[in-house]
Amino acid sequence: MDRLAADGIDVVRVTYPDLIGTDRARDVLVEELPRAVEHGLAFCRAVYHTTPQGDVVPVDGGLDAGLPDVVVRPDLDTLVALPWEPGVAGCLAEVVDPATGSPAPESPRDLLRTVLDSCHAHGLRPVVGPELEYYLCSPDPAGGWQRYARDPGVVYTAGLRADPDNHLLRTLRPVRGLDIGVLSGNHEFDGGQFEINLTHSEALSAADCSFRFKAAVKELARREGRLATFMAKPFNDAGGSGFHLHLSCDDAEGRNAFDDPAGAYGLSGTARHTVAGVLAHAPALAALLNPTVNSYKRFGPDTLAPWLIDWGLDNRSAMVRIPPERGSGARLELRLGDASANPYLAIAATAAAALLGVLAGEEPPAPLEGYGYDTTKSARLPATLPEALDALEADTALAGLLGKGFTTSFLTYKRNEVERFQRHVTDWEFTEYAYHL
Repeated sequence: MDRLAADGIDVVRVTYPDLIGTDRARDVLVEELPRAVEHGLAFCRAVYHTTPQGDVVPVDGGLDAGLPDVVVRPDLDTLVALPWEPGVAGCLAEVVDPATGSPAPESPRDLLRTVLDSCHAHGLRPVVGPELEYYLCSPDPAGGWQRYARDPGVVYTAGLRADPDNHLLRTLRPVRGLDIGVLSGNHEFDGGQFEINLTHSEALSAADCSFRFKAAVKELARREGRLATFMAKPFNDAGGSGFHLHLSCDDAEGRNAFDDPAGAYGLSGTARHTVAGVLAHAPALAALLNPTVNSYKRFGPDTLAPWLIDWGLDNRSAMVRIPPERGSGARLELRLGDASANPYLAIAATAAAALLGVLAGEEPPAPLEGYGYDTTKSARLPATLPEALDALEADTALAGLLGKGFTTSFLTYKRNEVERFQRHVTDWEFTEYAYHL
């Protein structure tokens, strides 16, 4: 508290992720921080079951139990000043069920910890490098939102030609102050789309950094009256936004367990078994890495988003790409996820699939040669969210590692999302049918 006061901090923002990766938070006056640490802050557990529109989904332990509390305690190891909020520091939080003293069943951060404990028990320490894309939108004079900077062809560049208002620089500089490993950024493929890269780190740290990064980008855009969205595919005339995960594993001595100059493709058995595990569990992984109805509109042939369950050597048309580096840089890049994924759930599911692959000890099929998207060579990924949810429910091995309590809650929540969408009349339907029928 003395250090905070010396730094001019009088408020601490205590934040934790909900089921879909949105930040939930409370601002605590600094003089009340000791009480918050000792006793915790009470939140309704049903916040985990609340939709983006504010409705509560009937998940077990919420409405049926009378809307009980969870207790949120600041994790002071994660405390950092918020560069864009003078006098405010932010920290993550630990979430527990006050009745049991155990982590809340839906807590994404604790789910990841549980999966990582299983990995560590088998001598694997996952290391993750996140790549996140997003669109920046400006208010549309006619109402709603439009893409900021729609100029075509400014692919993988920086500067005013692609970014006339210097959004990227005004985002990189303050986000660097969060100490979350921001490396670099650039304008992405489509107008108004950006990518900012984070350094690789131990899996829980990588998830924390990704979560805080997404929240920061959205907050900074709001300060300018703009909208930064990590929605999978917000526009019909533009590509989607990905959440690529670069995954390797360290062994007990801290060496990269994926590297083996004498192994096939320069990869160790651990690496190849990991690839096989990710491929084997890909349909179920889609439910967690592509978690919205909108996610599946990002997929398809010639999108540079995965469509088939395959892998390749430095091949960006494959679902799993093996970058060319070996040695300490040996890794796989899982290109399946989209930017709407909850980082904790995406990394937990990927680590679980990797562990299952290592335990099964199977080899992957031959890697993809040439440009992908050939359904005669590889099976298709789920084409809709309902298909992916069914695959997750059927994948008892993966669901077992994630835990029955979490999996049941997630499936219930997401199937409610599908039901609500199926009852909703879209603009496309009105345009297609109203005039002629």
